[in-house]
Amino acid sequence: MTAVPVQNTSDPKAIAEQFVSARLAARPTPDYPGVIPETMAQSYAIQDEAIALFPDKVVGWKVGGVPPAQQPKLGIHRLAGAIFARNVWTTSGGEVVPLPEIEGGFAAVESEFIARIGADADPAKTDWTVEEAAAQIEKVFIGVELAGSPLSAINDLGSAVVASDFGNNGGLIVGPEVTDWRARLDDLEVETVINGVSVGTGGSQSLAGGALESVRFLLEHCARWGRPLKAGMLISTGAVTGVHRVHAGDEAVCVFKGIAELHCSVVRAEAG
Repeated sequence: MTAVPVQNTSDPKAIAEQFVSARLAARPTPDYPGVIPETMAQSYAIQDEAIALFPDKVVGWKVGGVPPAQQPKLGIHRLAGAIFARNVWTTSGGEVVPLPEIEGGFAAVESEFIARIGADADPAKTDWTVEEAAAQIEKVFIGVELAGSPLSAINDLGSAVVASDFGNNGGLIVGPEVTDWRARLDDLEVETVINGVSVGTGGSQSLAGGALESVRFLLEHCARWGRPLKAGMLISTGAVTGVHRVHAGDEAVCVFKGIAELHCSVVRAEAG
């Protein structure tokens, strides 16, 4: 796919074409490729178009937090972005998983808990409790989200921009299962180490409302968006130790104490 830059456009499809073309070519987008969206409705209209253009199947969603200062204007506390089949990697924790960075774009490592949906959600149900959301979960895994975008300044431009480009998702590592997760999830300790230096610690409760609140939010959001969650879909619930920017050559270890360590090596992304 090639796209002719139209920097002043507000057309969702034109902006989506720029992002998708850049992702597939592993090419950076120096500036936002159009008029910056000011509402989440505008953001998700762009993401809608990008999902239709991207040559792959949506197999899950990342959930990210919206900074408190932005929440009153945008009217939300979380955002969502599509995860595609080609960008999901599984590991037992015994090998190093390569994570592709678009050179000149954005890449970050995020330790996360991954929920897998056990049954199709009722498409007519648009209000969920945390308890109902928990009942939709089949299994929980430890994992790593590769936050990634062709746009280097994506996080600096606000959550509306983040949501417009697949929620700043570049991929997902799914690690071992968290057995007995209902009893254990809130107490599990997590640490992220980059190039041998500890850069963050936390757990499910580091997220506002916890990891299950992310699942509850997504069930509501996707139903209202006309994309109700299906059995087997993966939900990356949020960065429990923070968002840690990385570049090609960096080595990261995400330590889920008592379960496993997930080892990652950041490499230069290639077109395709």
